Amino acid sequence: MSSSSIVCQELSKTFADFKAVDRISFTVEKGEIFGFLGANGAGKTTAIRMLCGLSRPTSGQATVAGYDVFTHTELIKKHIGYMSQKFSLYHDLTVKENIRLYAGIYGKSNPYIKEKTQLVLHQLKLEQAADQLVGSLPLGWKQKLAFSVAIFHEPQIVFLDEPTGGVDPLTRREFWQMIYEAAERGITVFVTTHYMDEAEYCNRVSIMVDGQLEALGKPKELKAQFNAANMSEVFLKLARQAKRTGE
Repeated sequence: MSSSSIVCQELSKTFADFKAVDRISFTVEKGEIFGFLGANGAGKTTAIRMLCGLSRPTSGQATVAGYDVFTHTELIKKHIGYMSQKFSLYHDLTVKENIRLYAGIYGKSNPYIKEKTQLVLHQLKLEQAADQLVGSLPLGWKQKLAFSVAIFHEPQIVFLDEPTGGVDPLTRREFWQMIYEAAERGITVFVTTHYMDEAEYCNRVSIMVDGQLEALGKPKELKAQFNAANMSEVFLKLARQAKRTGE
């Protein structure tokens, strides 16, 4: 059995005459923290939607958690977690109610939900806030809770779409510690970010430009390849080549 959590071969998505994603190929290994970068309009969101089973590719091949993106979209959804910066939790439900809702969606048993909820609340130091509405929590706590909810069912892969947007540096460091712990448990982490210092925390990084994968490698390798002092310089050198904006 392959150790790869995600395998993409020449994956493409076309809308009329517009190639949103143009023949991208890469693999992501089990337990890897994989950075998926690109400026607005690069095609990241479209690619993620295909990998999550939410959008049918136009051509190419891909498997996620061993399931085909063309024929097994519902199975893919059961074996992944997803966290968006914009919407991940229901603000008018309490902390515990959010956990219970998502755990139920993933078909977890009541005993599992009860035991795991206590563990999550303890890890996040949210025991006292368990019955508080999520909308009343500070942003940093919301984001850490949203991540915990996204991996509550121990998925094979978790997709994080700009998970640390808008939070303070300390919370970002705490959030990345949670990412490391998840990866150590064997969960593959597929993350997009606009913070280039976070790209340095990834095992490998890919950078998309105008729908194509223009760079792929370990941060150290990419910095050497592009003669750059940091990942921000690498990103800027590639992003300047982009012809399109918006997504």
